[in-house]
Amino acid sequence: MEEMVTPRPDSLPAGSVATSVKSTVSWPAIIAGAFVAISATLILLSLGSGLGFASISPWADHGVSATTFAVTTAIWLIVTQWISAGLGGYIAGRLRTRWHGTHTHEIFFRDTAHGLVTWAVATVVVAALVGASMRLMMAGGMHAVSAVASASGEASGQGGPSSPGSWMAAYGVDKLLRSSKTTDGGQSAGNTKGEAEHIMAHALATGSLPESDREYLAGVIAATAGTSMADAQMRVDDWLSNGMEAQAKAKVEADAVRKAAAEASIYAALALLIGAFIASVSAALGGRLRDEHP
Repeated sequence: MEEMVTPRPDSLPAGSVATSVKSTVSWPAIIAGAFVAISATLILLSLGSGLGFASISPWADHGVSATTFAVTTAIWLIVTQWISAGLGGYIAGRLRTRWHGTHTHEIFFRDTAHGLVTWAVATVVVAALVGASMRLMMAGGMHAVSAVASASGEASGQGGPSSPGSWMAAYGVDKLLRSSKTTDGGQSAGNTKGEAEHIMAHALATGSLPESDREYLAGVIAATAGTSMADAQMRVDDWLSNGMEAQAKAKVEADAVRKAAAEASIYAALALLIGAFIASVSAALGGRLRDEHP
């Protein structure tokens, strides 16, 4: 940012105007303030993480509730931005070069701009650091999920299909090759178990169990477990009820996570806006004190 800076009035002859090209941005002051803000942010985030982990517990009736945790997290984010942005902006305002022969309103604008730029630099650096950490965490989580899925497939004795499309394809193939005899022992236990898993996956994906599948499963269960058809049908109904209940519970939990993520994003945006304002005001205050005590 370049501008024409007017020298001090006492150095100019009467009726003359002298100007020089000089940058009004004090980058050393901005960088120093940004480093202070970043350091304060990391300290406060570490402290907040420690307090947060100490306040929650996996045991029932222990620790704070999810709502309380979300509210306290939002408050801590705002406090973190308030303190770190205030420190960074104040340092930038106090360390910037003094401007001679400049109108008071222009000095105020430049000071607030220095505070805003200081906040922006610190925010970008912190966002880069946090983003890198989040990417590493997400990569580790995906690796763990893949490992669990592979282990589950191996434990069941098959590398069963994992995606919904592959489950549907496997279910269709089983239905095409399904035998009308369920009591002659023509199918091995492994094939019967695999076909039952495909039927279960199809029922959970579609939300219903066709009557033909229900009767077929009941016949397989009666032949395999040696129970009556009525008991086998009761087992199928219980399984379907439990599976639908678990699926509904998972959807409720996923929706709660979605709402929590949305609220966290809104709180983070609010905290950043507060930080930008505080940094600008603090830089103006630091600049005024710098000019009052040359």
